[in-house]
Amino acid sequence: MAAMNSAGCGTVEIHRAVEIGDQEGNENNNQEVLSPSSSSPRRSGGWKWAFLLLVNQALATLAFFAVGVNLVLFLTRVLDQDNAGAANNVSKWTGTVYLFSLLGAFLSDSYWGRYLTCTIFQVILVLGLVLLSLSSWLFLIKPKGCGDGIVKCMPNSSAGEILFYLSIYMVAFGYGGHQPTLATFGADQFDEFDPKEKSSKAAFFCCFYFALNVGSLFSNTILVYYEDNGYWTVGFLVATGAALTGLAMFLLGTPRYRHIKAHGNPFPRVAQVFVASFRKRKVVPANPEHLYEVEGSESAIKGSRKIMHSNHFGFMDKAATVTDNDMRQSPPNPWKLCTVTQVEEAKCVLKLLPIWLCTIIYSVIFTQMASLFVEQGDIMDTRIGNFHLPAAGMTAFDICSVLICTGIYRHILVPVASRLSGNPKGISELQRMGAGLVIGLLAMVAAGITEIQRLKRVVPNQRKSTLSVFYQIPQYVLVGASEVFMYIGQLEFFNGQAPDGIKSFGSSLCMASISFGNYISSLLVHMVMKFSARGDHPGWIPPDLNSGHIERFYFLIAGATALDFVVYVFCARWYKPINFDDDNQPTAGGGGSEAQEIVQIEA
Repeated sequence: MAAMNSAGCGTVEIHRAVEIGDQEGNENNNQEVLSPSSSSPRRSGGWKWAFLLLVNQALATLAFFAVGVNLVLFLTRVLDQDNAGAANNVSKWTGTVYLFSLLGAFLSDSYWGRYLTCTIFQVILVLGLVLLSLSSWLFLIKPKGCGDGIVKCMPNSSAGEILFYLSIYMVAFGYGGHQPTLATFGADQFDEFDPKEKSSKAAFFCCFYFALNVGSLFSNTILVYYEDNGYWTVGFLVATGAALTGLAMFLLGTPRYRHIKAHGNPFPRVAQVFVASFRKRKVVPANPEHLYEVEGSESAIKGSRKIMHSNHFGFMDKAATVTDNDMRQSPPNPWKLCTVTQVEEAKCVLKLLPIWLCTIIYSVIFTQMASLFVEQGDIMDTRIGNFHLPAAGMTAFDICSVLICTGIYRHILVPVASRLSGNPKGISELQRMGAGLVIGLLAMVAAGITEIQRLKRVVPNQRKSTLSVFYQIPQYVLVGASEVFMYIGQLEFFNGQAPDGIKSFGSSLCMASISFGNYISSLLVHMVMKFSARGDHPGWIPPDLNSGHIERFYFLIAGATALDFVVYVFCARWYKPINFDDDNQPTAGGGGSEAQEIVQIEA
């Protein structure tokens, strides 16, 4: 890949850099992007201010899980929904949470920037929690203390249900848009050109997921106990206070954060590549060294580094192939001629999609913790002496598993694996995600075996089995261990492999995987009930789980995961990492754009 060197072409290149910004339709494109190295590392960014973001993540997650962890029981006990309907509604709601992450990422990358996006979505989260607390207090929890599994709630008014659904979807909107943007904003606090901060950037994603689980631990132990005993409004009010505190902590660091401004709307850039490729469908792609690129160290995309040419999707190189018509236009038409970096940005999106699609089935496994795992545990023996353990409280074993496995991974597995493989990261992100799929599969097998044993110990005419709820520990621990490999691997992989102009989009792919996993889980439940509930057969997931077979549903997911793993291995071997042109990038303390190292990931 090389810039065109003739005098006439040099003029084209100068105009081209301006033309990209004009065509994107984004008024922010003319703003200079502040690089991490544009201000002294001692005055902005770094661990001190990233720690505030980790605290913010922990508190926001506490607030979110105070709503989500027991939502399936709220729907069955307070709104009087059946098990299958409640599980479906929780899957749809959770899916919507993470689907909003794509919207947050788009606004962050294109228009608002990370900081403003985080602020706005956090305000929406707080307002949703306030409305949820009011709707449950004024309309739904009647009589006081109902919804504890013993005292039934009065029939709900339409106004109460409308306010309830409005509030929980505001929570979904706020938390969904906030989380992936916060992850990218936290990574922005470390200067990639400072050797001391460079290694901290990878460590931040582990700390980010660690903070997420620390926040959810409180919700899954303390708050879930109060909610399970009918103190729903108290739980929602505590969540509101946590979200408000998190917002205040976030705003506290405003003057000292390292801010990266928006890069402009990526959709026109990507669309231009496909349109230009189609228009030149009869043109033979030029050799890589003759493809079109602007001169200088930075690309035509404001604030982004150049990306080296790759051999994937060779037909798209036609968009960067210079024709006689292109030579006659000054400046060139961006819908007919694109730079190599612009083409590679579009290629990157296409290359990431197969990997991302293979992670969705794992999210089907993950979502069972908020639905069927809780419903399964609720009809097991939850007594510890005279103490009643809420079924949703078993999620604490998942969280503890994540916290312990994160420490083991960072301090034992990575050093050992790095010495054996020569890879400083121990094992690559793609290898980690593959391991997460296998461990998740084992979690579904464990859940199915637990259900078989539970059904063997069902007492006739009794709702609950005599099997202790602690038999669920293996499935929760395995899911937690799989999260360390899958979700932390995803955060690092998608953020590291995304071009500079769509970093938040890269982080949001992890959340979007959870979203689609929830929707597919909901679809699977619907299909399973449609085909298994026929005649006198109540189906696999009936209102009375003692007459059902949810173990078959777990084994179905395990089988689908096994097939998905085979496809994933093929996609991981096919994938080649993005290759940034860092030859002209500054050293620590110099100027430059927001930068990432070249991430080499072995399949």
